[in-house]
Amino acid sequence: MKDIMGLMKQAQAMQAKLQEAQADMERTEVQGTAGGGMVTVSLTVKGDLRSVSVDPSLLKPDEKEILEDLLLAAHADARRKAEVVAQEKMKGVTGGLPLPPGMKLPF
Repeated sequence: MKDIMGLMKQAQAMQAKLQEAQADMERTEVQGTAGGGMVTVSLTVKGDLRSVSVDPSLLKPDEKEILEDLLLAAHADARRKAEVVAQEKMKGVTGGLPLPPGMKLPF
């Protein structure tokens, strides 16, 4: 019976840590860049777009496709960084309870 109570306490602690980690990921921002810093995109770790910065030299009608490509690349860069931050934050949450291989907690 003590094992069940201990497991329940661990589960409650993990749930609290998970809620805290999710709130932190809504506040934490990462930046992705492209074109040598000419385009910068800021996202929360949860993936919400916060800002876009474009160097004025890219605002030429004949360079529209280049700008579009750089925006996509900067967004992809920011998403990769956000995934790394999210994984690091989740390591602290799941450290107390073993999860089956490949199991991901929902976000």
